[in-house]
Amino acid sequence: MGEAAVEIVKPRTDTREYRRIVLRNSLEVLLISDPDTDKAAASMSVSVGSFSDPEGFPGLAHFLEHMLFYASEKYPLEDSYSKYITEHGGSTNAFTASEHTNYFFDVNTDCFEEALDRFAQFFVKPLMSADATTREIKAVDSENKKNLLSDAWRMDQLQKHVSAEGHPYHKFSTGNRDTLEVKPKEKGLDTRHELIKFYEEHYSANLMHLVVYTKESLDKIQSLVEHKFQEIQNKDRSNFHIRGQPCTSEHLQILVKTVPIKQGHKLIVVWPITPSIHNYKEGPCRYLGHLIGHEGKGSLFYILKTLGWATSLSAWEEDWTCEFSFFEVVIDLTDAGHEHMQDIVGLLFKYISLLRQTGVCKWIFDELSAICETMFHYQDKIPSIDYVVNVSSNMELYPPKDWLVGSSLPSKFSPDVIQKVLDELAPNNVRIFWESKNFEGHTDMVEPWYGTAFSIEKITVSMIQQWMLAAPTEHLHLPDPNDFIPTDLSLKNVQEKAKFPVLLRKSSYSTLWYKPDTMFSTPKAYVKIDFNCPFASSSPEADVLTDIFTRLLMDYLNEDAYYAEVAGLYYCLSNTDSGFQVAMAGYNHKLRILLETVVKKIANFKVKPDRFLVIKELVTKGYQNVKFQQPYQQAMCYRSLILHDNTWPWMDGLEVIPHLEADDLAKFVPMLLSRAFLECYIAGNIEPKEAESMIHHIEDIFYSGPRPICRPLFPSQYLTNRVIKLDRGMSYFYPAEGLNPSDENSALVHYIQVHRDDFLPNVKLQLFALIAKQQAFHQLRSVEQLGYITELMLRNDSGIHGVQFMIQSTVKGPGHIDSRVEEFLKMFESKLYAMSEDEFKSNVNTLVDMKLEKYKNLWEESGFYWQEIYDGTLKFDRTEAEVAALKKLTQKELIDFFNEHIKVGAPQKKALSVRVYGCLHTSEYAEEKRKQINPSKLR
Repeated sequence: MGEAAVEIVKPRTDTREYRRIVLRNSLEVLLISDPDTDKAAASMSVSVGSFSDPEGFPGLAHFLEHMLFYASEKYPLEDSYSKYITEHGGSTNAFTASEHTNYFFDVNTDCFEEALDRFAQFFVKPLMSADATTREIKAVDSENKKNLLSDAWRMDQLQKHVSAEGHPYHKFSTGNRDTLEVKPKEKGLDTRHELIKFYEEHYSANLMHLVVYTKESLDKIQSLVEHKFQEIQNKDRSNFHIRGQPCTSEHLQILVKTVPIKQGHKLIVVWPITPSIHNYKEGPCRYLGHLIGHEGKGSLFYILKTLGWATSLSAWEEDWTCEFSFFEVVIDLTDAGHEHMQDIVGLLFKYISLLRQTGVCKWIFDELSAICETMFHYQDKIPSIDYVVNVSSNMELYPPKDWLVGSSLPSKFSPDVIQKVLDELAPNNVRIFWESKNFEGHTDMVEPWYGTAFSIEKITVSMIQQWMLAAPTEHLHLPDPNDFIPTDLSLKNVQEKAKFPVLLRKSSYSTLWYKPDTMFSTPKAYVKIDFNCPFASSSPEADVLTDIFTRLLMDYLNEDAYYAEVAGLYYCLSNTDSGFQVAMAGYNHKLRILLETVVKKIANFKVKPDRFLVIKELVTKGYQNVKFQQPYQQAMCYRSLILHDNTWPWMDGLEVIPHLEADDLAKFVPMLLSRAFLECYIAGNIEPKEAESMIHHIEDIFYSGPRPICRPLFPSQYLTNRVIKLDRGMSYFYPAEGLNPSDENSALVHYIQVHRDDFLPNVKLQLFALIAKQQAFHQLRSVEQLGYITELMLRNDSGIHGVQFMIQSTVKGPGHIDSRVEEFLKMFESKLYAMSEDEFKSNVNTLVDMKLEKYKNLWEESGFYWQEIYDGTLKFDRTEAEVAALKKLTQKELIDFFNEHIKVGAPQKKALSVRVYGCLHTSEYAEEKRKQINPSKLR
């Protein structure tokens, strides 16, 4: 066992302790001690991914990732690892990337030692039974079927397909029943044997990087890790090495036209480049992505937006490894932009040409470097499970001192390094992927794994030069210096250390809730202003117009406020059921300037007809694309429509939007704002007087003067969000055909409405969900293999609490799945009765620990308090009150609660089953419709 005293660079505000060790088996480990944490976590990154899939066995690495969760020699009971984690307040997952696979979990700290031991067995002696192997192939197949109609997955695979066949980048990585069972059988191969062989060949301690995070001392963690992980075999394997580049000359200078699933047009311009991981201190792609993806005046996006051709643009390094990489510019096009593809590509190359002409600018690099440095040193704590995954992934790529930093701190100004990548963004090195429904019927090839239709045309350097010459002559220029960069990062000394939000100010126009930062000591603030406007959702037209209004405001603000986002000050305007909201979060120093800019834009709102048409087109496509949502999302949408008062079906919006014109919005906005009440919450590094002053300023703008923009609400206009109360002892169902006739997936949402917000029934329901969650997953997903998406979750609809099962499946229809949910509840009933008193107490203690988990950052804390304000419940002491109720709860009370509200046939039970039928189960839907429905059973 070795220990290297490497100083690991960490944020100035980070009080955690770190230690790097290397075990005797060459496993490299980072130990993290955080006495303040309530959740312990671990992540193991294995330097083996889908690039290592054997020839003729696509998806084997991903399938192995699934199988390691089942059982081990030391813990042979199937799914006992996941059960232990869930029952002790934790969560667990994994993902397979091209060159590594990452396994991770978190758990309540007092259960960490056993959880870590169970986790270690993944890599010591896993069991992969023949029965489990056969069943889990169905889960991988279901996961793949979920992705078949996703444009993101389809485009990703198409880019891989249009590359050298012998290169691992070309591979299909997910796997399906065909690749993991059918084809291997035809070749006389046994999948389980190949799985074990792959594990034995590739899973070696010297290819693993472990991060362990808990509250114990570093010495104690080190002892724990040495004891549990030194048994992992070191087979002294070498890292997978890629030979050659994925794109040869035949895969460059191409224009690929492809047909997406959803409405909309997209342009993806890609260049193979030198991976910037080799120059992470110089940050060439960060610098170029910052400029090419900029949205301020003079930027490429600003010009495209002004011309009405694009609605979004982003630029970054994508799909990178140590051997190859791509720089990618993604542009969402309008209908008009689609007609000007050549002009847009011409403008992109003109902007790249501008960057070459101006040379690499030191002041821009220094500004970017300063922003990154502030962000690093004042970064918020994130959940420990996310932190360990980030760090273990970094361990494979960076020297130990930079494990926490990664490539987030560009600090070496090297014009040559940046220039080298800039030179690679050339016409002779480009791949252009152009997505549009307009290409339907005009393609001549099909990508084999997802069935994506496409065609390929060659493009020459001279063609692109012609496009550059013919492109509009708008003035492209570099961004201005960023005035939103914070320079005052001092902490305010607030005298009143309030534990909960206080009502700082109340008038007939607004309420202001205020909570100073007493926990995080960070120069940041959070502001939420909810405009309660009764006219906002009075009709489908009003609903759509409010949506367009908030999107237009975001559109108008972008050219100036984009600088704030770059500097770490974020804002958003969005419509709600009762109006719209303004949200801001980030460094407090310049927050007021941004807030006043936003408020001024709202108060002086004018409809720009050209921008109205662009946003209307965007909203229209959003409505049209609802039918391409996953069936489980459709089922959730129907559930909300049935239960929530004052909501409108998407079909209504789709019907009214073609008839809406700029003039309609110009008339609507004054009416929308004519009656309004502002619910405000300000938290963080802001003094009470500052908070009051902000709201006073907003009131002056909207409510003062002889002809104010807003007037107070009438008492009758203060409406709360209402939820339909289902009748006791009744089971309702709502069958619907899947909106996309090509989607094979069906879905069920089985919802049980229980009670209005109250501490004691709340904790009974939460305890039921905690105990039942993993059991439901094991039975319905692992054993019965109904579908990859299988989840039991709590619901809180405006203070009305319930629980729901959500399952998406191609193997069975929703009616059958509904019956299996009921069978599970019967099985669970017997287990609940058989539960020992110790088990019951253990579950109660787990839930108590989960509730007492401290907020990790200002956003988490503010999210909780804002929800209490927005729902009107105002139970800021909810955690303490529910913990007190939990500690008094008896097992008999839980059983009585289950028997009364949840068990099959319970007298008080209120159930709603929403069944969405995919194309494989249309006959069942027809049968469902033929059944005689008693009107009183369906509301």
